[in-house]
Amino acid sequence: MTGAPAGLRRALAIFGAFAVVYFFSALLRAVTATLAPVFSAELGLAAGQLGLLAGAYFLGFALMQLPLGSALDRWGPRRVLLAFLAVAVLGCAAFAAAGTLPQLLLARLLIGVGVSACLMAPLTCFRHHFSAGAQLRANSWMLMTGSLGMLASTVPVQWLLPVLGWRGLFVAVAICLAVAMAGVALLVPRDAPAAQAAGGAGQAGGYRQVFSHPAFLRVAPLGFFAYGGLIALQSLWIGPWLTQVGGRTPAQAAQGLFLVNLAMLAAFFCWGLVMPRLIRAGWAGERLIARVWPVGVLLLGGIVWLGPQAGAVAWALWCVCTSVVSLSQPAVAQVFPAALAGRALSAFNLVIFSGVFVLQWGIGLGIDALRAAGWGVVPAYQAAFAGFAVACLLSFLWLHACRRRQADAPAWQAAR
Repeated sequence: MTGAPAGLRRALAIFGAFAVVYFFSALLRAVTATLAPVFSAELGLAAGQLGLLAGAYFLGFALMQLPLGSALDRWGPRRVLLAFLAVAVLGCAAFAAAGTLPQLLLARLLIGVGVSACLMAPLTCFRHHFSAGAQLRANSWMLMTGSLGMLASTVPVQWLLPVLGWRGLFVAVAICLAVAMAGVALLVPRDAPAAQAAGGAGQAGGYRQVFSHPAFLRVAPLGFFAYGGLIALQSLWIGPWLTQVGGRTPAQAAQGLFLVNLAMLAAFFCWGLVMPRLIRAGWAGERLIARVWPVGVLLLGGIVWLGPQAGAVAWALWCVCTSVVSLSQPAVAQVFPAALAGRALSAFNLVIFSGVFVLQWGIGLGIDALRAAGWGVVPAYQAAFAGFAVACLLSFLWLHACRRRQADAPAWQAAR
């Protein structure tokens, strides 16, 4: 968008409308980590059931990504986001009224479906209206807003629980989402007919182009294991680690999660500040990921080794170092023409959130299986998290090997 004051005000209004919606989307994503002790005590959920309940959100999220991408390119971010948010409001109300695990799972699935456009819609809009540097900055600051939502899902939720209860909390979020929908309707512009016509062209072939592209294939394992794992742990398993491995109380775990999410908020704010300058200096997203990833893997290995001694500070450091993988998403979108932006973003998001679902549930199943085999709580958690660390290492080695084989490939030159 232009740098004129009117253009800047319009850009800020668009960003603000999207940011409010994404705030509540991230809160809904992460709140199960804070509510895990409540669900375990009130509903008697085992680790696998808890992972399934949290993962149902991401299953609904992942199932919608391919149709969502086509819809965004065909009908535009504003109209699609409003339709999906109506489903999210219904899902929150259903979750508040649910009395059994199947009902909770269905409601959580609806919530995931409803908020599945809360990041893809703004990123698609930014791809159409913002420059490359501004896209990366806006992407990082959207993720910062998400971190703020995840921050609100920790200690503030603990404060509200005695007043509202977990059911009242979901009713309140449903009301807030309905208000946020009004902001989107008022502030986000309708896409121009030309953009919609371009987006509607080549619907059938669009995803073939995306999934077969070397840039997409190169980062797909990274998106599934590293990016998906970051979200899986931040939105669920760090909380149980702090309580069951580290021996913290639920209140202390909520404080630890607050620290983790505060660190992530700061990290995304800093990425937003520095990325336009780094791009001008020749540091594209993939190049930064390749340089920073060893630190995150080593930190994760150290956390597994330390076990009960690894607290919130260690997890915050790991999350900050791993946050570099977030740069892969807007870089993928920039590889493709604007008419394919929604499908490119949603295809990569499908990979990410499929990873979140598999890892959230898989880690829980692994812990339950090891416990059933006679392992103690701490060794079971350590073994399950060690398996995740190995998967992350392999995904980064795949990226490194592909970079060596395709050093002169044009896929990421557009982002450099």
